[in-house]
Amino acid sequence: MSKIIGEALSNIPWQDKPGGYNAPVWRYTHNPIIQRDAQLNSNSIFNSAVIPFEEGYAGVFRCDSRSVSMDIFAGFSQDGLQWEINEKPIQFEGADYITKREYRYDPRVCRIDDRFYISWCNGYHGPTIGLAYTYDFKTFHQLENAFLPYNRNGVLFPRKINGKYAMLSRPSDTGHTPFGDIFFSESPDLTYWGKHRYVMGTINSDASAWQSKKIGPGPIPIETDRGWLLIYHGVINTCNGFVYRMGVALLDLHEPWKVLARSRNYILGPETLYECVGDVPNVTFPCAALSDGDTGRIAIYYGCADTVTGVAFTTVDELFDYMDKYPLEN
Repeated sequence: MSKIIGEALSNIPWQDKPGGYNAPVWRYTHNPIIQRDAQLNSNSIFNSAVIPFEEGYAGVFRCDSRSVSMDIFAGFSQDGLQWEINEKPIQFEGADYITKREYRYDPRVCRIDDRFYISWCNGYHGPTIGLAYTYDFKTFHQLENAFLPYNRNGVLFPRKINGKYAMLSRPSDTGHTPFGDIFFSESPDLTYWGKHRYVMGTINSDASAWQSKKIGPGPIPIETDRGWLLIYHGVINTCNGFVYRMGVALLDLHEPWKVLARSRNYILGPETLYECVGDVPNVTFPCAALSDGDTGRIAIYYGCADTVTGVAFTTVDELFDYMDKYPLEN
């Protein structure tokens, strides 16, 4: 058995795997947990991040308004399933040139020491990686953008690696990026980022065609006794447009740009009505994962068809077993 290196999370949302179910990840039977109109003026709520906070959970949610303006909002929950999301977007403190808003979307949340760091796709002459921190999910301090445009899917590691902050990202372009590979970067201070190293890319063959167009990091990597467990998204371009699915890989603990294992099969893809039908059909897009160090349980939060939010369940052993059974050969 493999072990998650992290704190116990006894109140992690959970449902047991259905009998006779063969896939490594299974959906919550009451999905979607957040409907598109959970706010007074929301068109859609999806691609959002959650994290343990105090006696329950806090999160940062992508809520597109009915004018289809993209912004991020704080929210709170006791059980990780029923959420109260603020009606007003996060207001960041910081210099005017930093906090000036063009758009904000697809956040991640990562705790490092005593702070909760938020990363998101930030509009600054094109999409780039915004960074901020909070102690209480009430006051938010915005930092310098991590990278030049164009970049998306900035995902911090939950601790320093070799004495440096570390981040995965997916360089992109101004539009609906038709390409994408995952890169690793490090920083001494969360301001200056460098040592950009290629991690992994698309598979341009039918060996793993579901991730043939582009990939990008998803939730904060989960530390295990075998390495960093990375859940990510992969995209194929079909005659009906892009299809987004989830994959899993294992990165080296000390040199996370080195891929130790990767599944050739996806672990979850669009199948249900709420995943296949919406503002952008055929999307399962993971942005957060809760994990329990005692049981190895994992709860994955994901956007469904760019419209609503769902949660799915797995365990560290399920994912490792699946990678071992269906490896992507180099």
